[in-house]
Amino acid sequence: MMNTRRKFLKIIGGGTILAAGGGAAFLATRHPEKALAPWTQAGQYDEPRMQALSYAILAPNPHNRQPWLVGLDSPGQVEIWRDKDKNLPETDPFDRQLTIGMGCFLEQLAIAASASGHLVDFDLFPNGEDGPVAVTNFKTGASVDPLFNHVLSRRSCKEPFNMETPDVPDALKALADIYTDTTTVEQLQQLTFDAWLLETGTYEKMKESTDLFRLGKAEIEANPDGIDFSGAFFELAILAGMLSREGSLNTESFEYAEAIKIYKKMLFATPAYAVIKTSDNTRQDQINAGRQWMRLNLTTTAAGLALHPVSQVLQEYSEMKNMYDQAHQLLAEPGETVQMLGRLGYGPTVPSSPRWPIEAKLI
Repeated sequence: MMNTRRKFLKIIGGGTILAAGGGAAFLATRHPEKALAPWTQAGQYDEPRMQALSYAILAPNPHNRQPWLVGLDSPGQVEIWRDKDKNLPETDPFDRQLTIGMGCFLEQLAIAASASGHLVDFDLFPNGEDGPVAVTNFKTGASVDPLFNHVLSRRSCKEPFNMETPDVPDALKALADIYTDTTTVEQLQQLTFDAWLLETGTYEKMKESTDLFRLGKAEIEANPDGIDFSGAFFELAILAGMLSREGSLNTESFEYAEAIKIYKKMLFATPAYAVIKTSDNTRQDQINAGRQWMRLNLTTTAAGLALHPVSQVLQEYSEMKNMYDQAHQLLAEPGETVQMLGRLGYGPTVPSSPRWPIEAKLI
């Protein structure tokens, strides 16, 4: 399935910033109208910071938590915090992935700001981890980043890929290590599937995900974040009792058996992988990895390729350690950290629906 949700960014103290436009086709489907309404109302700001933020909130992030808090008190400046109430303590115990998600947000903010001729400087963690993730300053003088043209069409594609080895442009190779050789690809296919099985079969880890399931239109309208199951197929499955949180947690259930079939088909239908790694694992490294991933995802979109992060094998909880070590032995030099691993290939030919953003807070 394609990740399809985003709603709007709420300013603490009053007001909202809505997601940038481009979802008219999506609004014509059976998906939740309330959660989708911002797609027809946004991207029309005269104020450069608000305009850029209306695109930034479309950035990818773990479990679609959208953990950003934003302040606009100082003219020409945006203060960006991570909402720690959105933490994922079971699957992201050191907040590494959430920090990467913040990096994606920052990069998309910078790309969107360029469309109005603005440069954005980031002062990262100016007061340490207890303060804002970044304080940004908007300045005039930017040329439009070509990747801005692909912000509204970018997706994280959770579908089986065409097994043809993709034609990878140099611009993409400059952003990630690309693996297309049969031996490495087959090892990663098996490793990513095994890691998915381990996580979904470990009750506490899976419950963190099922607690964030949004099953059907009503739940999505109430909480348009997390992991969505929307559309006629899922609505019927929910009504028939064939899709539930309880069943997804039960490894003997119909839901779990079907999920295995779906994910095995998807994960093994992968002809190439993209890897982002860093020489250290500081918060700044994680932010930079997120910024790089954002550009990678937009570059794959521009090249007509699909990209899907497969995060389970890189997660740092104890049960995953053996597979985490295997991934690093395969992909990294001693001391390096693999920050992002993504499936890469030619995805479905039918365009997916855009995501809609959850309400987030601005301070």
